[in-house]
Amino acid sequence: MNAATQTQPDRRIRVLLAKPGLDGHDQGAKVVARAMMDAGFEVIYTGLRQTPEGITRIALDEDVDVIAMSSMAGSHLPFCRKLRPLLLEAGLGDKLWLIGGNLPQQDHAALRELGFKGIFPTGSKLDAIADYIRENVA
Repeated sequence: MNAATQTQPDRRIRVLLAKPGLDGHDQGAKVVARAMMDAGFEVIYTGLRQTPEGITRIALDEDVDVIAMSSMAGSHLPFCRKLRPLLLEAGLGDKLWLIGGNLPQQDHAALRELGFKGIFPTGSKLDAIADYIRENVA
C-alpha cells in the first residue's frame, strides 16, 4: 500500500462518494469510485438520490476523511447550501469536501465559498482527483 494514501500507518484514506438529490446519472460516479479504489483509497459509495441529512449521517457513521459528491443534474448549488450547515453542525468542517460533475465555471466561486475546496468538472482527470486528495487530506 502506498504511504501517500494513508492517514495513519494502519488506515487508508476514507472517501465518501455521494450522489445528491434527484440526480439519476451514476455512471461517472461509479468510474470515479473505481479509480479511487484503484488509487488505494477506501471508498464508500452511497448510490443515488441522497439527501443532505443522509450524506451527513453516512459521513459521521463511516468516519470518512473526504466528503465527495458527483452532481450531473444542475442542482449542486442549492444542494450544497443545504448540506454545508449540516456538515458543520456535525463537526465535519475539518474534512476535505469535493464536488465533481456538471459544474459550470460561474458556479465554482460559490462552491468554494461554501467550503468545497476541490472542484472537478466533467472531463477532469482521475489521477488529478486522487492526487488532490493525497495532497489535501490532513
